[in-house]
Amino acid sequence: MRVKKILIGFSLAMLISPVFAEDTFKVCADPLNPPYSTKNKDGFENKIAELFAKELGQKVEYTWFAQRIGFIRNTLMAPVNERDADSEQFKCDIVMGVPEGFDLALTTEAYYKSTYVLLIAKGRGWDDIKEAEQLSKLPLQRQEALKMAMFDRGPGTTWLQQSGLLDQGIPYQSMSGDAENNTAMEMARDFKAKKIDMVILWGPMAAYVMAQSPKNSYTLIPMKSTPALKFDFAMAMGVRKGDKARKAQLDKLIASKMDKIQEIIGSYNIPFLPITKN
Repeated sequence: MRVKKILIGFSLAMLISPVFAEDTFKVCADPLNPPYSTKNKDGFENKIAELFAKELGQKVEYTWFAQRIGFIRNTLMAPVNERDADSEQFKCDIVMGVPEGFDLALTTEAYYKSTYVLLIAKGRGWDDIKEAEQLSKLPLQRQEALKMAMFDRGPGTTWLQQSGLLDQGIPYQSMSGDAENNTAMEMARDFKAKKIDMVILWGPMAAYVMAQSPKNSYTLIPMKSTPALKFDFAMAMGVRKGDKARKAQLDKLIASKMDKIQEIIGSYNIPFLPITKN
């Protein structure tokens, strides 16, 4: 009977951790990307990685690389031995946050969904704004006083263009190249310096900006998706294309630990939307 139990336990372990002999949970991550990941491991993606690794009896190991152009190529797709292009050993195996259906990776089931929001600093003359559509209907004199951040890419800039407010945008780069600040950190700094009064920003980043100031310093207005312009996106984890076993393993963990995942993300005050299946 004891032997039978051991064999059953071994079989279950193989189902949970198929074909993986490693004892590490290898994550590709940005070392300075709050609220997602940091070298201090205090981002919500860091905490979810720790949750999953603990469940698998593994230890988290990071490959750090700035999440800009070339991130996937230099992390998830990079062999441990860069001289061996045919190697099956890679620097890391999992990107903790990618859009569902991301074309550079095989993606898991979505584990959260958020939206872009209009974030407005209070007490600067814009407290009457309750929905984004009001901005395009303001008198010209008020529109010209707008100090609204505008990125080189993303639905916020498209919305500004469609609303006739592009000339009022203050331009920012989506990937700043700043080694000491990511986009969310830059927004928080420039809000405090009153260089900007508002921005259309991805929900997790907006939550980080809000957390850097006293409570009730901002008004947060979710943007409304339309058939022509999408603001809400489901987020998943990414593995190498063809790595179906690891995807299946992560999908099981996402399903079984969804309550804890949402608890972790919710602790960062990130705006949630229900995850819907297509």
